[in-house]
Amino acid sequence: MEFCNTFLQIPTLILTLLLSISPTTQQQLAALDLNALHQITDTLTDVKNGGFFSTWNFSSPENPCSSFAGVTCSVINGQLRVTALLLGTGLSDSPGLAGTISPDGIYALSELTQLILYPGIVTGFIPSQLGRRLKNLRVISLTNNRLTGTIPETISELQNLHTLDLSHNKLTGVIPPTLASALPELKVLVLAYNNLAGNIPEFSEESQLIHLDLRNNLLSGTLPETMPATLRYLSLSSNGLWGPLNSVSSSYLVYLDLSMNKFSGPIPDSFFSSSLSSMYLQRNNLSGEVPPPSPSSFFESYGPGSTIDLSHNFLSGEIPIFLDTVETLFLNNNHFTGKVPRNYVTNVFAGTTRTLYLQHNYLSSFPMENPRDMVLPDGVALCLSYNCMVPPAVGLTACPASAGGPFSRPFRQCSVFNIGNSIG
Repeated sequence: MEFCNTFLQIPTLILTLLLSISPTTQQQLAALDLNALHQITDTLTDVKNGGFFSTWNFSSPENPCSSFAGVTCSVINGQLRVTALLLGTGLSDSPGLAGTISPDGIYALSELTQLILYPGIVTGFIPSQLGRRLKNLRVISLTNNRLTGTIPETISELQNLHTLDLSHNKLTGVIPPTLASALPELKVLVLAYNNLAGNIPEFSEESQLIHLDLRNNLLSGTLPETMPATLRYLSLSSNGLWGPLNSVSSSYLVYLDLSMNKFSGPIPDSFFSSSLSSMYLQRNNLSGEVPPPSPSSFFESYGPGSTIDLSHNFLSGEIPIFLDTVETLFLNNNHFTGKVPRNYVTNVFAGTTRTLYLQHNYLSSFPMENPRDMVLPDGVALCLSYNCMVPPAVGLTACPASAGGPFSRPFRQCSVFNIGNSIG
């Protein structure tokens, strides 16, 4: 998990380094860019007085490149030009900006490489001129506002684009197919928390995406035939996607979230890799037994920070032995049968497994050598209710309300699997 968290911070670190560069020259900003900044203030404003634009004093003799908040410049072809524009403070307690994005102001900044709009209440459409005029853009981040309309197809003309983040807005329509097939430099694509519909477009074989986040939209259909093999982070949760999972390449994945969809069929054995230490597949229609790791995965045991959630599916067979070292493991609300492997019991009481949810299955035994003397470590959550056994008291203390109380399954349900009731 530590590696995953570090990886997720990479885009932010890159932006910080790039934006720390400031011009050393004392020459004046190009008149074209100065006029563009004027026009931006015609349509955007601070929600709170004395906010971001308080430093944008056009009557001051100071150079905007050194005195205007959020403006970074570089000398290009002998002229001082705006190359990065950060609109808003980015502070957690700041209400941000209001208004709309002015196409007349933005598109004149022809040397812009980074356009970042921090959280606020900015409304309106994303100007199509971004793609037609600003050919040098490498980063577009317009998150946590109230932007509406569709994603302009012209963005696919930005051949240098590295990061596109339009998350947490109110965008509608489909994901332009060219975003997946016509941007050779795109590494980070985040469109989460919008109202985008339709299918996930097909990705080109040359795609170099490492971070794809489309969660919490209205997407439907099956997965593309080929997903980028370079992905390290993939989240498609809370959509209406269905079909098998075979097209997801797990070679480099460290984080995978396909939860709360309608995916069906078996879980690919390639998903079980010690490098893929955060996997969320809950609330789908997955079935079959949990396969052992692929022989080609060079599997090592999971460790601290690992999380696997396979709950609320139709998985069957016995509890897989190789998941015993997962720190946070949810296998509840499936059709698992048989005894819980003894290593699971050992690791829970040792505290190396911090959460183990096994409720609402058909398990027949939780083998404890001295049930009366065994005490769970502080902070460990274990739930065993509603199985084909009388759950020990230690297996009920952390059960959620949805577990249904300290009960066993009715014998008539367990008899389908020829399972008796036992304590283990």
